[in-house]
Amino acid sequence: MKYSEIIEMTSEDLTDKIQEIEIVLNKMRMDHTVSELENPMSIRYSRRFLAKLKTEEQNRTNK
Repeated sequence: MKYSEIIEMTSEDLTDKIQEIEIVLNKMRMDHTVSELENPMSIRYSRRFLAKLKTEEQNRTNK
């Protein structure tokens, strides 16, 4: 998802997506601890995507 698409999201959609990604990221970390993931780089991509979402959320609260 591009940053321009994140900007167009409503605040409710943004918080829902943040919660969803946090759950997925935690599950991926647990799965990776138990057995190796097929694509371990997906943890990095999820973490960075979560950071983008949280950055946009922070920008909205500061305005």
